[in-house]
Amino acid sequence: MNWKIIAEIGSFFALIYLIARPMGAYLFNVFTGRRTLISALLGGLERILYRLSGVRPDHDQPWFEYALSLLAFNLIGMGFLFIMMLVQRYLPFNPQNYGPVEITLALNTAASFATNTNWQAYVPETTMSYFTQMAGLAVQNFLSAATGMCVAVALIRGFVRRESRTVGNFWVDLVRGTIYILLPIALVGAVFLIGQGIPQNFRAYQKVSPLEGGSQVIPQGPVASQEAIKTLGTNGGGFFNANSSHPYENPTPLSNMIEMLFIIVLAAGLIFAFGYFAGDVKQGRALFNAVFAVMFLSTLFASFSELKVNPLLKKEFRNELRLGGGTGSVIGNLEGKETRFGIGQSALFSALTTSTSCGAVNNMHDSNLPLTGLIEMFNMQLGEIIFGGVGSGLYTLLLFGILTVFVAGLMVGRTPEYLGKKIGPRDMQLTVAAVLLPSALILIFSALVVFLPRALESVSNPGPHGFGQLLYAYTSASQNNGSAFAGLNANTPFWNLTLAFCMLLGRFIPIVLVLKLAGNLGQKKTTPASLGTLPTNDLLFSFMMIMIIIVIGGLTFFPALAIGPLAEHLLIFKGIGF
Repeated sequence: MNWKIIAEIGSFFALIYLIARPMGAYLFNVFTGRRTLISALLGGLERILYRLSGVRPDHDQPWFEYALSLLAFNLIGMGFLFIMMLVQRYLPFNPQNYGPVEITLALNTAASFATNTNWQAYVPETTMSYFTQMAGLAVQNFLSAATGMCVAVALIRGFVRRESRTVGNFWVDLVRGTIYILLPIALVGAVFLIGQGIPQNFRAYQKVSPLEGGSQVIPQGPVASQEAIKTLGTNGGGFFNANSSHPYENPTPLSNMIEMLFIIVLAAGLIFAFGYFAGDVKQGRALFNAVFAVMFLSTLFASFSELKVNPLLKKEFRNELRLGGGTGSVIGNLEGKETRFGIGQSALFSALTTSTSCGAVNNMHDSNLPLTGLIEMFNMQLGEIIFGGVGSGLYTLLLFGILTVFVAGLMVGRTPEYLGKKIGPRDMQLTVAAVLLPSALILIFSALVVFLPRALESVSNPGPHGFGQLLYAYTSASQNNGSAFAGLNANTPFWNLTLAFCMLLGRFIPIVLVLKLAGNLGQKKTTPASLGTLPTNDLLFSFMMIMIIIVIGGLTFFPALAIGPLAEHLLIFKGIGF
């Protein structure tokens, strides 16, 4: 690995470590109603929204009411987006005169953006009008991210409250998360991205004559505003089909670095916010250290993998160097990557976007070497907790925290405790169900598809790589990531409907289980720590969590990964390609 790549990766991780705790303090202040630097500016807007919607901010909801409000809001929003795509021909800001979206594709896309997945089985610049992109897709980017934060904060309240039947007010959490966190940061980010050269206009597509002759259509549109929230909210759905590898979405190495920071900053900050809620910042730091270490290792692994040249091409590549009089060494796998980013920033982006539930890409994952694809899938299959989606990463991470104290309790024959709350059988049932449901969806549907010839027609490659394409698709959908191996043609009724089913179940059933868990924990008393209590704020706990995360992921998915990317990696050394 060269020094440039080391510097790129090292500087990025250093920035995250510096930003995470201040961001956590700000998030804590927002969700506890404390004054912030922008309270004077936006406090009036918050009060107006409460009056218009009839929300009483002093009314706390029990978990069931909180869950019902969340589900109703998200499903109604999904319905509006679905209808919008069907009637976009009659809506404004449609200079290309795009007609209705095919019904199964519209359902898939509505489910995708409502669940913070942003799976895109379509070409955005040839399918969606400007109005649909702005009023439909971008709005859901804000609301689905805010929903994730609401669930995380509700679960935290379950841990820190004593003998309480309430977990907060969904509408208050939604408003505060949107207007104090997502809107101002996304606005500043959009302005910065415009300065980097990203378009923000309503012009019709431009037809130009390039120097080599002929004609070319140049897409336009309100790109910067969607680019900012797609990364900040760990949504991932791009304005263009090429996503963040498109020069209109990500034109420079600096814009690439900022987009990567946006992808992780809220997920990392929420982990520290947990520590502030608990009254012990070390609680947040222990969780942060665990996921920080796993993500750093996965990034290094992906970078080392992409610095290798495909063995099928290595001999030919060296012969070309020799014939051209070159003396250089093999420079790595550059297929599917933008030269303005190179291998370092491409591998970092790949590891980051599959660790954080974002799904945006600045290189084509289908072109990466098999072991890099394995890392990308395994990052998602771990539950997307490194650092996971905005909100969803934290509440899933806390579930793994419960699993960790449970395993530790088994070792010493003691009832597990987390932040003074005893974890009972009902709590463990909810935790295990929420953790394992997305994994079950991935494996069941991946196994089902291999027996359906019509479904397999969408897979573009034979052998292990083809299996990797369908495994990646169901992993991405069930874990609400949204990235894909681009070789899969997912725009068919079968794929649209089954992936939508996985996205909806993988998002909302764990949310309901987590909110029920929050209600259970909130009603319990806090037990004082004793000599037999496992500390959950030190490096030992961080190490134990890393082991639990990797072991659960490995036991669940190693057989599937072995017949997919791992088999492909071994076969290319035998001269067999796919």
